[in-house]
Amino acid sequence: MARPKNHIELQFLSEPSDVNYGGKVHGGMMMKWIDQAAFACALQWSQSYCVTVYVGGIRFFHPVHIGHLVKMDARIIYTGKTSMHIAVDAYSKPVGKIDFVKNTHCIIVFVAVDDNGNPQRIPEFKPKTEKEIAMRGYAVKLMELRKSIDKEMEPYIV
Repeated sequence: MARPKNHIELQFLSEPSDVNYGGKVHGGMMMKWIDQAAFACALQWSQSYCVTVYVGGIRFFHPVHIGHLVKMDARIIYTGKTSMHIAVDAYSKPVGKIDFVKNTHCIIVFVAVDDNGNPQRIPEFKPKTEKEIAMRGYAVKLMELRKSIDKEMEPYIV
């Protein structure tokens, strides 16, 4: 069996229904695309249905305009026994231009589940390149930061 790929790239055009009155893509639409790209990446890695359990640190750097080519780049950067941490970067460019501009970045965590909705074991991601090793370290640092954020949010979640 071939090793599952840890990366997926989706490209499509932003459409009139994706944008607000200012001609820019809604933040909510960007978040939907991020979730879809990350889900496809998680599904490809785990070969199992997956559920979103965390989205964090989403940053919007530049707007995406109507009619621009959008590229969603999603990659596994860390795995637990059942979870996958996926970095998603969104890029866009006017049709006919060469260079993409980075619009958005975030980390999203999925858990693979079986037919009964129970967490299911997944293959371990073993970083090989310097960039993959650095991104794994980034994921580990963010997990530590989330512990303090979770503690701070605890009184407001109930």
